[in-house]
Amino acid sequence: MAEKKAFVTGHPIAHSRSPKIHGHWLAKYGIDGSYQAIDVAPADFIAFLASLGENGFRGGNVTIPHKEAAFAGVARRDHAADEIGAVNTLWLEDGVLWGGNTDGHGFAANLDDYAPGWAANGPAVVLGAGGASRAVIHALKERGVRDIRIVNRTLARAQELSDRFGAGVSAHGADATGELLADAGLLINTTALGMHGNEGLSADPAGLADHAVVTDIVYVPLETPLLAAASARGLKTVDGLGMLLHQAVPGFERWFGRRPEVTPELRRMIVADIEAL
Repeated sequence: MAEKKAFVTGHPIAHSRSPKIHGHWLAKYGIDGSYQAIDVAPADFIAFLASLGENGFRGGNVTIPHKEAAFAGVARRDHAADEIGAVNTLWLEDGVLWGGNTDGHGFAANLDDYAPGWAANGPAVVLGAGGASRAVIHALKERGVRDIRIVNRTLARAQELSDRFGAGVSAHGADATGELLADAGLLINTTALGMHGNEGLSADPAGLADHAVVTDIVYVPLETPLLAAASARGLKTVDGLGMLLHQAVPGFERWFGRRPEVTPELRRMIVADIEAL
């Protein structure tokens, strides 16, 4: 039987940790398969999609800057991709190219691991209104969070998302952050603030209630300034690495026929890779 082949594509792509994650699972489960990083320039992306079947690929992952182009370029999409407006996972089914989005799944599964019961915690404040925030808002709505407050420096972008997701989702400027946090049970950073080279504090968690959970989708560094401040305040914190690991699970299962586990061993391996930077 032919080797099962999958990939991750972006531009650039050399930094991606996805080959390490999927390679770990392929070895662990003894699967005859491969997962490679392929750099595709935006101008070549649609032609790349068209060639997947003839190149023997079962599917793959899509990252920046191709998620919106993938959304437009597939024949069919799953519900999550339609809701979020972007595709990060591709698979061929009976010769038809499907696109899905597993980022919301990854976000929720990470919180399930480290803060069980998080969805019942109360209002959620989402910092940022970019592509990542769409996946987070989708996940929050799927889990029944009824009061989702988007905070963004450009109010119009937050308003676009509020209109997109409808009931229970509101838009606010950054100056409203303090009052919005007072009764919030979840604070989620989806901005680049806190990343290496961009070490600002995305919000001050001092005003949060004692039961609040604070999470950051940034995972380099693992403890962002926001998480450090929340931890010092005694709040429950969840770093962003689990979102990366869990979003990889559904794609692996589709391409290779086995649902993989996100284990402490896998996490340790990726943490070591991050710390080697």
